[in-house]
Amino acid sequence: MNRVVTSLSIVAAMAAGGVALAQQSKPAQAPPAGYLGEAGPDTYKILPPAPTPGTIRYQADRATFLATRSEKDSARWRLAAADADEAAIVKDMSCAIGMELTPQTAPKLTKVLMTARYDVRRAVNTPKDIYKRQRPYLIDQGDICVARTEGLAKSPDYPSGHTTWGWTVGLILAELVPDRATPILARARSFGESRLICGVHNMSAVESGRTNGSIVVAGLHGSPQFRADMDAARKEIAALRKAAKAPDGATCAAEADLIAKSPYN
Repeated sequence: MNRVVTSLSIVAAMAAGGVALAQQSKPAQAPPAGYLGEAGPDTYKILPPAPTPGTIRYQADRATFLATRSEKDSARWRLAAADADEAAIVKDMSCAIGMELTPQTAPKLTKVLMTARYDVRRAVNTPKDIYKRQRPYLIDQGDICVARTEGLAKSPDYPSGHTTWGWTVGLILAELVPDRATPILARARSFGESRLICGVHNMSAVESGRTNGSIVVAGLHGSPQFRADMDAARKEIAALRKAAKAPDGATCAAEADLIAKSPYN
């Protein structure tokens, strides 16, 4: 992920572009702090260190990358390519939730996620910037499911930002819709595993991403504003479920079959 969840701000950035000149003379505003700001857990001090050459974890990462290149052009490969768009995470969860949620129909949920994304960004970028671990396709040759951009290559591997984001969203949604927690978390797990299938993250980066997301959510529960926003989102989703149309059954069954297959060897 090129500086975690940046694509979530693309629309806002485009909208702001038209007034950029008019704002040049105004004082700079403090960057959004999320729910926690600098009070969030220091994930660098909590996560295990990134693997280094010569270690068992490093060799396991290389072996897993090479083994999963056989997924190219498969149905799971195509799902991994679709999962590369982290801004579509809630839509990707439609089968797991049992209905489709959008920013228009679920603004309170959207507020929670759009605020928490800044906490996710801090939790990801700090260890990334310290470890500066290369992505797997820069170490060994192999196809990846997205374009080989300069920005992707410059964004470090460990921990996976996509996985941190997907697992954070999964935990939040599982709390809001507890009777669907199992399919929600299974889909959140597969969202991170898509980065492994895609070849843009190592196995260790994906695994640390899940730990990272859990750290973020644990910290979020210490915020009174987060808890209040979650209460509002819970009521919103409960009301929406009463009239929601279930996603296509065949599509959801096919997705379930794909994510049930482990990418690990």
